Amino acid sequence: MKVGFIGIGTMGGHMALNVRAKGYDVIVNDIRRELAAPHLKVGATWADSARKVAEAADVVFTSLPGPKEVQAVAEDLLAGMRKGTAWFDLSTNSPTVVRQISGRFAARGIAMLDSPVSGGPSGAKSGKLALWVSGDKAAFDKHKAVLDAIGDQAVYIGPVGAGTVAKLVHNCAGYSILAALAEVFTLGVKAGVEPLALWAAVRQGAFGRKRSFDRLAEQFLLGKFDPPAFSLELAHKDVTLATDLGREFHVPMKLANTVLQEMTEALNREGWAKRDSRIFMLLQEERAGVDIQVSQEAVQQVLDRG
Repeated sequence: MKVGFIGIGTMGGHMALNVRAKGYDVIVNDIRRELAAPHLKVGATWADSARKVAEAADVVFTSLPGPKEVQAVAEDLLAGMRKGTAWFDLSTNSPTVVRQISGRFAARGIAMLDSPVSGGPSGAKSGKLALWVSGDKAAFDKHKAVLDAIGDQAVYIGPVGAGTVAKLVHNCAGYSILAALAEVFTLGVKAGVEPLALWAAVRQGAFGRKRSFDRLAEQFLLGKFDPPAFSLELAHKDVTLATDLGREFHVPMKLANTVLQEMTEALNREGWAKRDSRIFMLLQEERAGVDIQVSQEAVQQVLDRG
């Protein structure tokens, strides 16, 4: 199988080298010709354009900066790829753009799957990458071995665009958590706790001992807030004390005060005060007009997969 790789920069370069290390014939292209040197050294071949990659390869991977670059390369790929071949876009893209492009390729008998990755440059180099693949399931199954050469957690998410949505949710959540941590840590340090001692303390607390996203499966995903692990009224008291402390030490607490407002609104719902503290998350479901609830069995299957 001939594997085309377009975009061999910080992420794509490592991924293409890992595919070559598994014995695949690899054809590479990038706007910077000099990046091909380590690939040519291990037996990959160079193509002068994305279209020439498309014409030579059985499957094409792209790792590009964003939607604009993906759209530009799509035109060359559409002109060069053959019916029955597949394109996996590893870029962090726009779901709308991905779905538009995929439809055009499907009309020509070519599978286009969005397959954003998570793990950063170190993960791309070591092969410890998550790939969230969505689109044609048959194409995913057919090329699973190549995907496994790129990352150790290549999973099928669903219809085209789903992988990109998952990537955007993941990254946005991660940076939102970092913003919240920056806020509360500045509070702790300004209130008199040494930074390393504060970190050592909170990482051993109830939230620190579990992965952030695993906690979603305890109440929120299940839609079960009874019996409470910790009541809303007690959590509201704790966040109130924290924001009071922020005012005392003149620490801006934008995110914490937003959370307090959410909890206060939830407290005004009949019967919610004694329910689990995470019930305030239902307010966002109402505003978004979605109902998020899955079975315990389905959650357990995901947890069992690791």
